[in-house]
Amino acid sequence: MSVAFLMTCLVVVATPGTGALYTIGTGLTRGWRTSTLAAFACTLGTVPHLLAAITGLAALLQASGVAFTILKYAGVAYLLYLAWTTWRDTGTLTVQTGDPPASTWRVIGSGITLNLLNPKLTLFFFAFLPQFVATQGPGAVVEMLWLSSVFMAMTFVIFGIYGIAAAAIRDRVLTRPSVLRVLRNLFAATFAALAARLAVQTR
Repeated sequence: MSVAFLMTCLVVVATPGTGALYTIGTGLTRGWRTSTLAAFACTLGTVPHLLAAITGLAALLQASGVAFTILKYAGVAYLLYLAWTTWRDTGTLTVQTGDPPASTWRVIGSGITLNLLNPKLTLFFFAFLPQFVATQGPGAVVEMLWLSSVFMAMTFVIFGIYGIAAAAIRDRVLTRPSVLRVLRNLFAATFAALAARLAVQTR
């Protein structure tokens, strides 16, 4: 495993995107335990992209403009949905004093969906990882699985740190409704901006 691979993965994971933003928001409003669950869910959301890359489905997304566009706009629609529900104070960033089962499953579902509908991840696994796979044949699949597991571990750890850091200032946010309102509006605007950026993204 090369230093270049690790450094590139670190940059990709640490750069704030939809998954990191979601984990931070969960940490602010529901605490570190639920934010850790959100980080895990976002990590699980990368698995389908890995499987697509290994089975060749990523090649279809790369070659087919229609397939890529469908996935891209599904992601745009979901980000706009998150922006709307956040702005309306009925969705992702609603403050919870407890963690009922329904809320827990909602966190898991939202985290997985965010990364599942991110075509950038499919292209990442398809275009980036093979550059570091030296072998051919069955050994290439094993090596790709290993490198992908490293990427997923980094995703979970870094997202978890984001969430725990956000949870550390949770009490200050909860005691200041005006601060929470500003943060909620900021997160809603950021989700909308990410949707706009994804909408104009090309392969």
